[in-house]
Amino acid sequence: MMTQSISPPLIAHVIYHLGVGGLENGLVNLINHLPQDRYRHVIICLKGYTDFSKRIKRSDVEVFDLNKPDGLNFSWYVSLYRLLRQLKPDIVHTRNFSTLEGQIVAALARINARVHGEHGRDILDLEGKNRKYNLLRQSIRPLIHRFITVSKDLERWLINTIKVEPAHIKQIYNGVDNIRFSPRSKSNLIAIPSNFITENAFVIGSVGRMAKVKDYLSLTQAFLLLVEQIPQAKDHLRLLIVGDGESRKECIAMLRQVDLENLAWLPGERSDVSELMQLFDVFVLPSLAEGISNTILEAMSCGLPVIATSVGGNVELVINSQTGKLVPSGNPEALATAILEYYNHREMLIKHGQAARQLIETNFSIDTMVAGYLDVYDEIISR
Repeated sequence: MMTQSISPPLIAHVIYHLGVGGLENGLVNLINHLPQDRYRHVIICLKGYTDFSKRIKRSDVEVFDLNKPDGLNFSWYVSLYRLLRQLKPDIVHTRNFSTLEGQIVAALARINARVHGEHGRDILDLEGKNRKYNLLRQSIRPLIHRFITVSKDLERWLINTIKVEPAHIKQIYNGVDNIRFSPRSKSNLIAIPSNFITENAFVIGSVGRMAKVKDYLSLTQAFLLLVEQIPQAKDHLRLLIVGDGESRKECIAMLRQVDLENLAWLPGERSDVSELMQLFDVFVLPSLAEGISNTILEAMSCGLPVIATSVGGNVELVINSQTGKLVPSGNPEALATAILEYYNHREMLIKHGQAARQLIETNFSIDTMVAGYLDVYDEIISR
């Protein structure tokens, strides 16, 4: 007599948009590394998805787009409700404020296991103090069975501001693929603009969504300050920012205005980030707010010292004067000073980069991250 196989439980991951970004990268890494015999997955996007979805290695993962209209519009509630009733997932996992109201819909759709993740803050609420937002969070809080935060900073905020019981929170650091993101190899076959990488070039690099909250204008200003302070360094200093968004054109315009566009390369979104990182000498993240930055972890895994702003989870990743340097946010002069220290002291650059790689291997593995999520999913589904 044949026995019918039972499919693993289904998780519906609800996000705003599936494109290049830290939250999205973490989701894809999680899906790719969770054991296939433990959970199935679907991704529900409020506002579309890009070719970034092709990074998902599993062929059984469907991606849905609710085509949420701009502005205040509740039609997506109905679309999400219908889709959840059709899919009948065992768990709904929303992420960040933009999808929080999906928890109301999940409860109405009788999904019995509901998780919400906090991955960082946006430009409209850098400190998480917006009264209107927090009242909504507090009103939806009873519907959520478990909260996940990517940093201790966000965990403290949930406890102190949103009044979530500590027992209902699991703090899980993002993990990084330390094989894909590894220190510079001797050969590099990436096609780059002619004359961009010269002999003895010093490449200041960054990777990220070029939104205002990431403050790439400050990094560009810091680069211009360096060139102004040490004109002879024009032959060596280079700026490479990988990513796309509203600030990209502004950064290019700023460089063009002073005739220094040839010293920078802003190629937009790329699928070969791990290879491009191997061109960097130092990694800089100038964010105004941050959860736990995947790109910081990836840079550290590549053996790069990291200069980051002292905001959010950055201070949990970068050990000041050991694996990199922490500077105030919104301060191009402080960024320039930190970069100049590495430019002038190559031994310190190498030492901090090696320490960063060691920290990744010890504390931020993909396996540790996956185990944390499995603990949460297993616990709430067996309630």
